[in-house]
This record gives sequence, C-alpha cells and structure tokens, in this order.
Amino acid sequence: MSKELRRENRGSLNSGSSEQCGSRMNDDQELIQVQVPFADGKTKELRVGQRLLLNGVIYGARDAAHLRLIEVLEKGEDPPVDLRLQVIYYVGPTPPQPGRPCGAAGPTTSSRMDRYTPQLLEYGVRGLIGKGRRSPEVINAIKKHGAVYLAATGGAGALIGRCIKEMEVVAYPDLGPEAIYRITVENLPVTVAIDSRGENLYETGPAQYRRI
Repeated sequence: MSKELRRENRGSLNSGSSEQCGSRMNDDQELIQVQVPFADGKTKELRVGQRLLLNGVIYGARDAAHLRLIEVLEKGEDPPVDLRLQVIYYVGPTPPQPGRPCGAAGPTTSSRMDRYTPQLLEYGVRGLIGKGRRSPEVINAIKKHGAVYLAATGGAGALIGRCIKEMEVVAYPDLGPEAIYRITVENLPVTVAIDSRGENLYETGPAQYRRI
C-alpha cells in the first residue's frame, strides 16, 4: 500500500464527520435516507436487502431492559418510555471519550431478545436493529404487525458510535449500559434483513450462492 493511500485511509478513519457513518459507502447499491421513527406506512415500503441510512431518534435497549418492559406490560401498566411506533436498537454502549456522547455502540446478538420481541411488537414497536438471525416466532410477529428488522454491522462499534450525535438514559438507569437510551443518529448504516412481508435476508442471501 502506498504512503498516500495509507494517509488517506487514516484520515477517513479518524474523521469525526457524519459522512463516515455510512454516506460514503463505495459500492453500487443505492443508499436510502430514512427518517426515524418511521413515517406511517414506511415499514411496509422497505424491502429485504435494501441499505438504509437512518436519521433521527431510536431507542437503545438490551436483555435486562427488555425483561423489565415485558414485566410492566404483563401487569397491564405503561412502560416508563412510550415505544409505540419506535425503533429499538439492541446496544449497550461503552463509556464515551471526552466530547463524545458515547463510545463504541455495536449491535448485540438479536436472538437474545427473541423471547421478548413478539410482545413488544404487539405493544407497538415497529423497528428492530441488531445482528444475526431471528426465530420463526419473531418473523411471524414482524409480518403480523408490519414491522421491520434491520441488521447493523457487527464488529464496527467504534464507527457506529460516530453516527450517534446525542444519547441520554431515559429509563432504568440502575442497569448501567443496559438502561434504555434515547439516541439521536445521523447516517446510521443498516440493511433490511427481514421486511414486513417476512422476506428474510439470512435465507435469501445465502441461497444466491448455493450450488444446485
């Protein structure tokens, strides 16, 4: 690698600009700018395999927060945060560096939330962000409620963290990194992994490369 190219790569990685969060992906697939929370009917327009750049507000929550939300819902009570029509990102961010809202913010394995997800979709959540496959029960719930599952890139937590412009704890602060966060994102890159029709990238993607 030439010295010039090495300098260019270092500059790209060290830049704090929002461009680096996804707007400069350099393949031929279209990147679709999408506002979150989703506008009415937007989830039903999205199709498996599309690559999106999310802008707006999402909520971060992992296992422990999901358990508490389900306990509240099963009691017939209102959750501490209204997550209806919102997008949940399975994330437990690391502490921030000075001047930043958070540190690394990579996705958690989504299957850990599978037991809770159908109830949250029934409650009104309409978007999920994580990594990895989902159970048949979750896929059926996504179809039933017209929701969407988006895949973020595992192992890219530091870069994803640069897409986060604001972050604050809004519920369950005693859970530390597993609290519920309100997160403002800019150009957060994700891929539609399961769309509202139940089309599943974890099935259709590998099928393109199977030998008959």
